[in-house]
Amino acid sequence: MIRSRRVLVVGNGGREHALAWKLVQDGAEVLVAPGNAGTACIAENVPVAATDIPALLELARTREVDLTVVGPEAPLVAGIVDAFAAAGLRIFGPTQRAAQIEGSKSFCKQILHRGDVPTAMFREFRSAARAREYLEAREDMPVVVKADGLAAGKGVFVCGDRATALAAVQSLAEDPALAAAAGSILVEERLDGVEVSVLAITDGRTIVTLPPLQDHKAAYDGDEGPNTGGMGAYCPTPFVDAELLAEIEAKILVPTVHAMRRAKVPFQGVLYAGLMLTSQGPKVLEFNARFGDPECEPLLLRMESSLLELLDAAVDRRLESCPAPTWYDGAAVSVVMASEGYPGPVTKGQPIRGLDAAATLPDVQVFHAATRLTDGRSVADGGRVLAVTARGTSLARAKLQAYTAVKEIRWAGAWCRKDIADKGIDREREMLAAEATTAETIS
Repeated sequence: MIRSRRVLVVGNGGREHALAWKLVQDGAEVLVAPGNAGTACIAENVPVAATDIPALLELARTREVDLTVVGPEAPLVAGIVDAFAAAGLRIFGPTQRAAQIEGSKSFCKQILHRGDVPTAMFREFRSAARAREYLEAREDMPVVVKADGLAAGKGVFVCGDRATALAAVQSLAEDPALAAAAGSILVEERLDGVEVSVLAITDGRTIVTLPPLQDHKAAYDGDEGPNTGGMGAYCPTPFVDAELLAEIEAKILVPTVHAMRRAKVPFQGVLYAGLMLTSQGPKVLEFNARFGDPECEPLLLRMESSLLELLDAAVDRRLESCPAPTWYDGAAVSVVMASEGYPGPVTKGQPIRGLDAAATLPDVQVFHAATRLTDGRSVADGGRVLAVTARGTSLARAKLQAYTAVKEIRWAGAWCRKDIADKGIDREREMLAAEATTAETIS
């Protein structure tokens, strides 16, 4: 029996639109703070910033909210869960200390070390000058340079040589948008392989592992260009079969949850593992403390059981007795449509055309990521504007349907990657070809 009926979703992106959409389907009355033009069509937007914790507390009290679901990482790292819990209000997400698994890459590495979880070797530096000295003294080889703190998905630089790594350190030191996150700088070995994402919902004791996904972080086709917050995702990914997923759960997710509990920092919420599938097995690139964006969109489009029931069970620490979630027996693909100039500065306010036409297509949901209503019309209000998401009986069909919807939508300067899910489709073809060869050999 679902207890919660009035749910507050905190945030204003595509992830929050997807959460609100799914919770409305589950029978909840949903408030979104602050929301966007998309959430305004299915729920009630409330003009309270996602980081204004006192105002969100007051909103939850006065509107008698049964459950609050936090979308973005910033309020989690700022302690919204602690504040709500102290006020006796039900909220889904990790505490401020537990959210440091995303808020501090150094803290994350310490937890991984405690749990003997496979990850890249690294060095940490308290200043850009020390990081530069280290890079100049060591062998010229590929590395990854990371800001320790939150940087909206833009504080990670995958570097092929010393010169690129030194330029990354310089960016962390001088770019005002990154400097605050770079109080400490990590230099890691660069892992080679296939990158995937595996999310799990946990109440601190029980883990519910969700279907594996693959994100597309680079701005342009072929994984070229700078890192972004994510240009698209698909679910499930054929790079992770049931056997590998069980290994990821046993060697990465479970040990991480246990290590946090032993460190007296129990984790309750969404544990998001960004992984590299290396020749030595899966290794952790990073952990996030919330649903990914745009990973949340295709994941929830495939979810057929109640998200609300699952979140309720996690908050009440009864996941062990909660029925396992059920999923659409097919795939979902989400394509991010962005404004001209993204991931750099963009112009805002352009009217978006074609949303109604896209909405008429079967198995399509257009989740708004950065929009607002102006004179009753949806206008672009940021870099990643829409997450056009579609289901299909196969990955190829889901991709076709998503891009069919993309073609209906226009605004000045709109663009997207054209190759979302191609790696997964190519992998499926390789697997089918291998199966056919095996069958022919046997016959």
